[in-house]
Amino acid sequence: MRLLLFIVMTLSATAGQLLFIGTYTRTTSKGIYAVRLDEATGALSTPVLAAATPSPSFLAFTPDRKALYAVSESNAMAAAFGTDLTHGTLHPLQPPQPSGGAAPCHLVVDATSRTLLVANYHTGIVAAIPLLADGTLGPPHAIQHTGHSVDPSRQTSPHVHSVTLSPDNRFALVCDLGLDRIFTYRLDAAKATLTPSEPPFVATPPGAGPRHFAFGTDGRHAYAITEMGSTVLAFDYDPVTGALAMRQMLSTLPADFKGVSSGAEIRLHPSGRYLYASNRGHDSIAGFAVDPATGRLSLIAITPCGGKTPRNFSLSPDGGWLVCANQNSNSLSVFRVDATTGRLTPTGHTAEVPLPVCVLFAR
Repeated sequence: MRLLLFIVMTLSATAGQLLFIGTYTRTTSKGIYAVRLDEATGALSTPVLAAATPSPSFLAFTPDRKALYAVSESNAMAAAFGTDLTHGTLHPLQPPQPSGGAAPCHLVVDATSRTLLVANYHTGIVAAIPLLADGTLGPPHAIQHTGHSVDPSRQTSPHVHSVTLSPDNRFALVCDLGLDRIFTYRLDAAKATLTPSEPPFVATPPGAGPRHFAFGTDGRHAYAITEMGSTVLAFDYDPVTGALAMRQMLSTLPADFKGVSSGAEIRLHPSGRYLYASNRGHDSIAGFAVDPATGRLSLIAITPCGGKTPRNFSLSPDGGWLVCANQNSNSLSVFRVDATTGRLTPTGHTAEVPLPVCVLFAR
């Protein structure tokens, strides 16, 4: 009987794909949650607390998945955790450390696991934090953006919203919503430093507010979602200089939509053939086909997200599933992805998580 119980517990701990969910902790959430996705049906297990930490609004792994990092948006900190992916648990590597600015909202680990890059929204600072051999964080090296753009309420100062590394790990692309610019920095991972490239940035349409960024699989095209404009911008990318040249702008909303909405997340399908972007307000995910030769986009469909305020979503490593974090309905929703067309089909499977704002697959 005890042997049977042990086998059942082991299977329940390891079956399905593991995901970690970042949340806001201003209501009943305690931090980062773990949940498993059934790869046959798309069903989600009951989420369990993996680590208690204040408002972990974005999460990132090291390439070997041995460490996970979270920004603590409410207290300007970054937290480091060791991982047990078999049991879906996390353990702190050290007390939370300064993120280099106020309201950190996004982060990424470089390919060598020597630098953590953090976007600090309120103060318009991108910070490069050295990662020590044991996974702990050193003191941040901060770069302060300056200036403003056209919106009198939201763009009176810089607001760094995301940092994305180039496929070759040489450049960091930084979206600044407050300045309507996407900056390119050269990364020295060994020293955890960033230096402006030449040209140092590309301007986006005035008032658009670039938020998040994604590279195409060919390394020569890239895409940004704008928060205020609810658009996807397509760029040619020069891998030698890190320069961007905008080639296309498409709305993420239906042509007849008259309400209030804002863009949130953008993700490329693992195949490189499809791109997805979420709309908060319209509460949907727009899917686009990617032309493999030119990188240009064409709309596939705009699909209801299955909840309210789809702040973030992620695709499974095999590309078969999309899991969406619906912040204001306290829910995760699961979609099956058609490999031939890129269309999303709701599975009806959901899970309850308080204020979910980040979805991270463990593989």
